[in-house]
Amino acid sequence: MEERERIIYLWFEMWLTKQDLGIDDIFEEDVTYVESWGPKYHNRKMVKHWFHEWNTRGKVLVWNIKQFFHKGDQTVVEWYFKNKMNDGTVEEFDGVSLIVWAEEQKIKSLKEFGCNLNRYDPYEHGETPEFRDEKISWF
Repeated sequence: MEERERIIYLWFEMWLTKQDLGIDDIFEEDVTYVESWGPKYHNRKMVKHWFHEWNTRGKVLVWNIKQFFHKGDQTVVEWYFKNKMNDGTVEEFDGVSLIVWAEEQKIKSLKEFGCNLNRYDPYEHGETPEFRDEKISWF
């Protein structure tokens, strides 16, 4: 478990520092990576391309790990994420990653799930729900 957590911390650190500190060492060649809002990368070469290309357009400001859950060849990590794009857009949300490991402790599959921070109780004023009239977040 400690090795898996070390690998996940390293992946987050790469985003925070905008440096490839070992993508080849932590992902299987045929990894599948799905972002919370839909993009899907089908191999390590594309994960590397996305990492380098994305970091020309923005910066991850915070990516804090809250907790881990391990079971068999899977790890779930709960986290908080915040970034700022070059156009000034700031995004932040809570998230979870579901990771499947290969036998040699490389990431075989990673799926991200996001949760909006702008939460509210639609039943605060009674039994009929009142939903906000706002654009729904992309995740």
